[in-house]
Amino acid sequence: MASPTQVDLDPVYLEQPEAVICEKIAQRKQELGDSLLILCHHYQQEAVFQFADLTGDSLKLARAASQEKSPFIVFCGVHFMAETADILTTQEQTVILPDLRAGCPMADMADIEEVEYAWDELQAAVGSAKIIPITYVNSTARIKALVGERGGSVCTSSNAEKVLTWALKDGDKVFFFPDEHLGRNSAHALGIPKDQVVLWQRDLPLGGNTVEQLKHAKIILWNGYCTVHMQFTPEQVEIWRQKEPEIKIIVHPECCHEVVVKADRYGSTEAIINAIRDSPPGSKWAVGTEINLVNRLSQQFPDKEVHSLSPFQCLCSTMYRIKPGYLLWVLDNIVAGRTVNRITVAPEIGAKAKLSLNRMLEIC
Repeated sequence: MASPTQVDLDPVYLEQPEAVICEKIAQRKQELGDSLLILCHHYQQEAVFQFADLTGDSLKLARAASQEKSPFIVFCGVHFMAETADILTTQEQTVILPDLRAGCPMADMADIEEVEYAWDELQAAVGSAKIIPITYVNSTARIKALVGERGGSVCTSSNAEKVLTWALKDGDKVFFFPDEHLGRNSAHALGIPKDQVVLWQRDLPLGGNTVEQLKHAKIILWNGYCTVHMQFTPEQVEIWRQKEPEIKIIVHPECCHEVVVKADRYGSTEAIINAIRDSPPGSKWAVGTEINLVNRLSQQFPDKEVHSLSPFQCLCSTMYRIKPGYLLWVLDNIVAGRTVNRITVAPEIGAKAKLSLNRMLEIC
């Protein structure tokens, strides 16, 4: 079944001053009361973020939603996040994404048909070796379902090393998708030799590897990546070191390995927030992650200097599609008794995907 497409909004939602739209959102929130739960990812723009009932990374928000009773959950994030929330919440709860065009390029790089074909090709190449699939939470429900069905686990940017350790104890090899860089950085942290970590390139036979390379490998990485975090470079780290010798560099593990090894620290969005929050007054930080979070940290901790590692605005453009007008539009429809932009995962897909999510919770 084809995915629904985003309808064009009435100009009233797009042309009114932002202050007017935000005032109406506040009114709708008050009208809907406890029946509404607004979730906002850390990368969301401030005009929307201010209306969040709960904030956090994608899995934290989805799990939090599963513990709430609100019948309407508006997820101000991207598509895979709303899918995960739908998987973990009850049938009585409705998960809504304000703009259906808010997707994740990285998640889309692991197409289910391509992954299924690659899995069969890899299995044939390595024979009786046991392969454990691991998918980053930044993936579609169908990829999570494939992983669940084949005995694998989801991971997050904060627990990828633990999940990899579990998988290598249970199996001979790990097929890791969709983010090459989180997988490579985690494998490096575990001390896995470079020649045992290979890249599976989409559209190439055997992912561009020889049978011998695949048999020798412990970790096979899908060649997906985050378009935001790939904008940070080792040269940017060097420029900051020369400019501010006392500065601390902290980056997200979706950055390429060459950036991560030059940084002082790396970690998930929550880890980045905690590191800066807990640092002493006067600390100086250059942060390699999405610009909305970096700007928010600078505002929240004025006793510290917080800069973006990059001189450019590293913005998650798909997350940025969730604008105040779209949030008001879905709230207006809820008040009018209509549901728009509902995100639903087919029960058979959701059940298999939940297996991979539950394995992660057991592991960690």
